[in-house]
Amino acid sequence: SRAIKTNQDLLPETPWTHIFYNDFWGTLLTHSGSHKSYRPFCTLSFRMNHAVGGMDPWGYHFVNVLLHAAVTGLFTNFSRILFGDGYWTLIAGLLFASHPIHTEAVAGIVGRADIGACLFFLLSLMCYVKHCSTRGSSPSTWGWILGAGLCAGCSMLWKEQGVTVLAISVVYDIFVFHRLKIHQLIPAFYKRKNLTLFFSIALLTSWGTALLGVRLYWMGNKPPSFSNSDNPAADSDSLLTRTLTFFYLPTKNLWLLLCPDTLSFDWSMDAVPLLKAVSDWRNLHTVAFYAGLLLLAYFSMKGSSNERECNGKTVMNGKQNANGHSFHSEMEYKTLEVKSGFASKEENGIKKHEMQKLQLPSTENIVILSLSLLIVPFVPATNLFFYVGFVIAERVLYVPSMGFCLLVTVGVRALYVKAQKRFLKNLVFCSTAALIVFYGLKTVVRNGDWQNEEMLYRSGIKVNPAK
Repeated sequence: SRAIKTNQDLLPETPWTHIFYNDFWGTLLTHSGSHKSYRPFCTLSFRMNHAVGGMDPWGYHFVNVLLHAAVTGLFTNFSRILFGDGYWTLIAGLLFASHPIHTEAVAGIVGRADIGACLFFLLSLMCYVKHCSTRGSSPSTWGWILGAGLCAGCSMLWKEQGVTVLAISVVYDIFVFHRLKIHQLIPAFYKRKNLTLFFSIALLTSWGTALLGVRLYWMGNKPPSFSNSDNPAADSDSLLTRTLTFFYLPTKNLWLLLCPDTLSFDWSMDAVPLLKAVSDWRNLHTVAFYAGLLLLAYFSMKGSSNERECNGKTVMNGKQNANGHSFHSEMEYKTLEVKSGFASKEENGIKKHEMQKLQLPSTENIVILSLSLLIVPFVPATNLFFYVGFVIAERVLYVPSMGFCLLVTVGVRALYVKAQKRFLKNLVFCSTAALIVFYGLKTVVRNGDWQNEEMLYRSGIKVNPAK
């Protein structure tokens, strides 16, 4: 209601420039009661909807669905860079398209902020990918990094978390494009050939700092204030309660991505009871979550056990890659089904690979990027740096779900590659197909809850009966 129905910025008699001085709800940013949610591009899209169809909800929903379709297409295209042409890319795209966690962002009109931010998030990332592939060989490479910066700024003007794409671009450059490991980062600083890499990272860092500085200045250099019921943990006087609860909430969010059985439009008040003591059994979930996350990140950054360094170049199973990058196993290449990605031939009794395209990143590299996509865009919602006006909000998982979908896909691919028997391979593939089907069915059911306000409130009674 506040974002559209009573928002004066949508009316034609209101100067459109007011959008850039007001928050998402039409309140002046410097006002003491402002929510400080600065999303002018999203408000501008609402104004355009209003100009075309007034308050008829059909047009608003249609734009949301079109944006979700565009994001799904861009995400699938980005997945091709990681998985190549084949069914693994298709699986990643289908997982994203069908995930029930997206229902709030797509079916709820104000969720457009997250979809629009994700659209320009991916455009920025794709521009930076082009910058990496043309760096040092084409003068247009700096045009691509300029495009990446502009799209990152647009993403932030759709929703604040869009600026995190700059950090994801850095991770892509270091761990996917250059395929560096943790122990190689410091030596890489002293190599002249890496000057362009660090110059690109410096540009991204400077641009991100500038965007955040302007954003803070524009909203009056003051954080927003929220109702106690919106985020009870932030209002707690106990440091232990705040700490245990805030560490637990990411675990709850991951469970919503993994098993979106119970979804709600409102997780405020006591929907997630505060963790007030170390003896609370939910702390076990927290420990398991962070331990698993750290182990996954450690083994991914460390690299495979059958990979070692030889004269500064990577060697796997006794075979050295001429450009210093590690190859996938022969079995993995067969299952990836990359069209003309690598041509192999026998020459003097030695099998050689000729690269006709960029080599696909290893499983470890994809896991690092996936974890970054899962974690970094979610950081603004963790209450670690500033308090937010919600406990859990499914719409904020729209961007992080890309990392989740990539993580599931690379895990399924690893199981498929390691399975020796055809029966096990078929089992992995059919289980993945079943997961996509069940996600899709849950999405259909969840859309029914968003048909009208009464059904939406009824659907949330189980999660938040007090509200």
